[in-house]
Formats: sequence, structure tokens, C-alpha cells
Amino acid sequence: MAFTPLHDRVLVERVESDEKTAGGLIIPDSAKEKPAEGLVVAVGAGAKDEDGERIAMDVKEGDKILFGKWSGTEVTVDGKELLIMKESDIMGIIA
Repeated sequence: MAFTPLHDRVLVERVESDEKTAGGLIIPDSAKEKPAEGLVVAVGAGAKDEDGERIAMDVKEGDKILFGKWSGTEVTVDGKELLIMKESDIMGIIA
């Protein structure tokens, strides 16, 4: 199933964090926090302003992003767990 977000929404796949600390300790799954980094899978066309003109999106497919800990709604698309969020929930693009 193909999924295209509407308006200023973005579909994001979480990027898993390291399973070891800098000191070499292995972190069990129960102690891990969900990562706040992800890859943009799909983007909407952008919101519309008061005149009905589209506002261009700042992110594009393939961008690695940083988002808030509680951002987005978890969805399952083609068996993958993804997040859908508004572009304003994204804090920045990781270069």
C-alpha cells in the first residue's frame, strides 16, 4: 500500500540508536528510550496560506531529522512501524 501524507504532514521511520554506551555497556531493550531521530519516508504537498497558495515544505524524502520525544502518531504501513507528524514537530535536519 502506498501512503501519501496530506498537507504539512510527514511520514517518518525511526532510526535505531546504539545498543552500547560510550563505555561499552550493553543497553537492554527495556531501558532504551525510543529514538528521536528518523528518516523522512514521504511528505505532503504543504499547507495552504490564506490566499490558497501552497507553502513549500522544508523537508524532503530521505532527510535525516530530529523530532520531539512525544511527536507524531504511530502507524503501521506495509508492516513497518512509522510515525506521522506535522512538519512543525520536526526540530531540524541532521546533515
